[in-house]
Amino acid sequence: MTQNHPRPRADAPSPLHPLDNPARSSLTGPHAHFAERRGRILRYPADVTPWLALPDVPDAQDWADVAALAGPGGSVALAAFQEAPPQDWEIVFRADGVQLVDVSVDAAPDPEAVPLGPRDVPEMLDLVARARPGPFLPRTVELGTYLGIRRGGELVAMAGERLHPPGWTEISGVCTDESVRGQGLASRLVLAVAHGIRERGETPFLHASASNTGAVRLYESLGFRLRRRTEFLSALVPATLPSADATRRPSLR
Repeated sequence: MTQNHPRPRADAPSPLHPLDNPARSSLTGPHAHFAERRGRILRYPADVTPWLALPDVPDAQDWADVAALAGPGGSVALAAFQEAPPQDWEIVFRADGVQLVDVSVDAAPDPEAVPLGPRDVPEMLDLVARARPGPFLPRTVELGTYLGIRRGGELVAMAGERLHPPGWTEISGVCTDESVRGQGLASRLVLAVAHGIRERGETPFLHASASNTGAVRLYESLGFRLRRRTEFLSALVPATLPSADATRRPSLR
């Protein structure tokens, strides 16, 4: 006789290490107030960050729910996640990545670093457009503390917090304007953000492209060490994919 085991709830925490599925750990933990849900799929609002959280082992219904959230032909960003999308989903971007964790970071506040908030978002978006550190959207600043350094009143460097698995906080958005590169501003801001994370009793971690060897070397020189290799990819929902169960309705909040 076959037993039917119920599928875990969308908000059920992963039994794995919190950093093995960091988006899910965040959205079922400290960032639960951001979570938009359909079935077992969780995601951040589209103007906060493109991270999507699948179960550790997604099934066909989970992928149907992803498709329903993204829409036919929609783009889905999957980062620091080990499972591949179904074969009929077109992968439009793929890059190897690394996940680094704090083992000996000499975290310290920086006297020149100033807090950044919603009023600073236009400047932050402008800096991101020039420096291209990775996804930073109009509400990304709401995910945690962001610090910046100004020169002549202009924002020239910043770093902040993104994913927040229980006990951990990701450092992200690290960038400097070309005019001030080589002055150590990125290192100072990473150490300052790490200090704030440590003050809460949490451990800093971060992700980087494996091909960005300069950034990886910088983070390692600051006391971060490789925890695991991962992958970043973006895939398109097939236009002909069967829709998710029509009786299932997304729960958004």
